[in-house]
Amino acid sequence: MADAHEQEENAYQQSETKKKHHKKHKKRKLDVKMEIVPENPEKVAPLVGYFPSGFDPLKSEDEVGVRVFRNKTKPNRMQLVVSPNGSKVDFVGSNHSGEAAAAQLCTYALGVFDKDTQTLKIVPIASNKIFRLEPRVPGVDHLDEDIQEVNEDAAAAQEKANQMNNLTLTYATKAAKNKAKKAAALKQKEEPSAQEDLKNKLEGIVINKEAIGSVEVSTGRNIPPHDTTATTPENAYPLGKIIYEGELKYVLEVLVLVESGYKIEASVYPSFVCNRAHKLQEIQDEKQKKKLACILAYIAQLVKFKDKQSIGHADSAKNFSIPEILYKKFVGLFTDSSSQQNRFNDFGRHKLSVEKTNLLVSYVLVLTLFADGFRTDPSDIARDLKMGTMSIREHYKNLGCKIEQQNKVSFVTLPVPLQFPRPRLKRRQR
Repeated sequence: MADAHEQEENAYQQSETKKKHHKKHKKRKLDVKMEIVPENPEKVAPLVGYFPSGFDPLKSEDEVGVRVFRNKTKPNRMQLVVSPNGSKVDFVGSNHSGEAAAAQLCTYALGVFDKDTQTLKIVPIASNKIFRLEPRVPGVDHLDEDIQEVNEDAAAAQEKANQMNNLTLTYATKAAKNKAKKAAALKQKEEPSAQEDLKNKLEGIVINKEAIGSVEVSTGRNIPPHDTTATTPENAYPLGKIIYEGELKYVLEVLVLVESGYKIEASVYPSFVCNRAHKLQEIQDEKQKKKLACILAYIAQLVKFKDKQSIGHADSAKNFSIPEILYKKFVGLFTDSSSQQNRFNDFGRHKLSVEKTNLLVSYVLVLTLFADGFRTDPSDIARDLKMGTMSIREHYKNLGCKIEQQNKVSFVTLPVPLQFPRPRLKRRQR
């Protein structure tokens, strides 16, 4: 009985002690001294970077090296390089190119609280920019720094001019708007590069008199840039006119995940990409490996862009990040921007008309042909695009493809030169 009484007494004392400690902790006040540390040109401010490819340096078994580079003539320009040991890929981000070159509507700072000295230090992030760490294969796609900086300065100046022109057309007087429109028209006519480009295009035109009658049919097909005189499938739909050279560094995430040993998750990427990611480990040629990785990643970007604009399938793309440069390109290619007031639906997403949706699907299907060596099984991409078997076949046929049967499995091929199906004419009802 004595032991039981002592245990109850000890339990009561512990409970009272916890209550007193809780009350004391609850009423505790801190006398904090706050200090704002301005950015020092001679010291590097804290850097904040993120990995859009999904790479997590904390989960990596190997050590990760970090290097920071600063431009001597322009100290605000910085480059952050993260190099996982044993990996063939570096992650590179800068605060003066890509998304960081866009207008910054807010500033960023990092707060550090020292409990011992009761001091809160607020330090600005380097140039108030967040570093987007893009994957880069060493020795590939490295431009000369001087040329790159010139292009970036020109792009920044052009972006500023476009912003001022948009402000003028939106808020200025009627006379100022007319003056801006005339200046833009004169600049377009007198632009030397535009004149040279127009001259080259006119010199490269080959007139096919036999195909003049079918011009209206070919312009209404909603298909990517193509060459009806090409003798190889690779040239029938030039890949360089679908995936621009400047976009290659933004579509290497699939290669990065495979090289890093990460699994391509079906919950994030389309099934077409997941079913072919293993090919990247089988290809020995680095150039071919990179080409296939870019094609697979571009297919994923297009499919997820379509899902993001869809009311019923937007949830499947909510965790998928599309680089801003690609998103703007897709908006310009696949959305109806003729009417600025009616370009969005009731849910705030871009409207995709039937014609623009068909064009997007055509881009995806052409890239599937490249990924599978121009002989592809359309079943998985049909699921990704939420389309039926017959509908996806008609789209392939509209691109000039043929459907072949082998062991009860349908395959799509691309014969050359391209021959598009003739439209079916409906008889008038009397």
